[in-house]
Amino acid sequence: MAAYQRRRWISEATSGLPRAERRSCEYDVYHPDRLADRSFGLDGEVAADVADAEAAIARFDTRVAVLTDTEALARILLRAESVASSRIEGLEIAPRRLMRAEAARQMGELPGDVTAEEVLGNIDAMRQALEAAEGADAITVETILEIHHCLMRDTRQRAYAGQLREVQNWIGGNEYNPCAAAYVPPPAEEVRGLLEDLCDFCNTDMLPAAAQAAIAHAQFETIHPFADGNGRTGRALIHLVLRRRGLTARVQPPISLILATRAKDYIHGLTVFRYEGPADSSDAHVGLNTWVGTFAAACTRAVEDAVAFEERCGEIEASWRERLGRVRAGSSVDLLLRLLPGTPIVSVKSAMRALGRSKPQVNDAVARLEAAGILQQVTVGRRNRAFEARDVIDAFADLERQLASSEG
Repeated sequence: MAAYQRRRWISEATSGLPRAERRSCEYDVYHPDRLADRSFGLDGEVAADVADAEAAIARFDTRVAVLTDTEALARILLRAESVASSRIEGLEIAPRRLMRAEAARQMGELPGDVTAEEVLGNIDAMRQALEAAEGADAITVETILEIHHCLMRDTRQRAYAGQLREVQNWIGGNEYNPCAAAYVPPPAEEVRGLLEDLCDFCNTDMLPAAAQAAIAHAQFETIHPFADGNGRTGRALIHLVLRRRGLTARVQPPISLILATRAKDYIHGLTVFRYEGPADSSDAHVGLNTWVGTFAAACTRAVEDAVAFEERCGEIEASWRERLGRVRAGSSVDLLLRLLPGTPIVSVKSAMRALGRSKPQVNDAVARLEAAGILQQVTVGRRNRAFEARDVIDAFADLERQLASSEG
């Protein structure tokens, strides 16, 4: 039975802090039910929303299978999803700044941009999560620890990367005590058992995949198993579940961009998911359906905007080819045009690696695209010469703005 337990916080804070931050107090810690102990009943309208979301995701995944370059779309949507997940955590970065930092890293140079490095870590972790789900028999606690390690290893919290917390944490209030916290997760000694139960749930096929991903994310955020990086890891878990169930075999719709836009609904859904009392209570049922309905609607909207973005990328590439005139299929110019939607900033070396072509061939291709105004030369990092496709970067920024608007 899920319940809050009253506990006493004994402050060890010393003088030099405001009184509110060094006081002792009582606080309520939450003990959730294990998912193995619950049955999940979806109301008719919510079940219909889940079915619509799954159908939209499946159609989109099938649609991109026939695109000229699925890989390019997959890369840029993965970037959009990771940027949005970072934004929820308070990490704001403009698309061009992030892509230039990413290009600098590919050239073997540290970006020197703390925010960019953390967001790039989020992209790495999301990619790692999807690779872990590819052909994996099961999602395990170790899988989640790996993802968290990838997320946190290049941040200021690197000491906690891949480590379950050993102390009590909380959300809201101040960093010295939980007296004014909005939510206090389960005690540290319960974390591993709850995570094992969560992984067992993730490896079942009893529920529709979108509902399963929604519940898994909410339970993960309820457990809050890490000292930091819980939100980003929890959102990576969404895609881990969807990929394991085969719903997103090729691309990931940017669900986090929608959740970031509807922040109040997102927080409200996670809050009401945490019921008190028996698992079959009315509060448990209402909370579950409120959250799953919110999540399903976010999935559907994410797919709609991803489809529009895919169409925009196709229009951009078509306009490039029209500007260039005849482009021989399989030529370095043809391959570079296909590469740019997913990698809008390239160097000659990175293009050589990606295209498998010689330096003279890539130089000629870059020169032709630069002459046509498709590529512009920029300096990346300290003094690295690179070339950027501004049309794609601008389209990516438009996608973020569109997804960040409740009206689209």
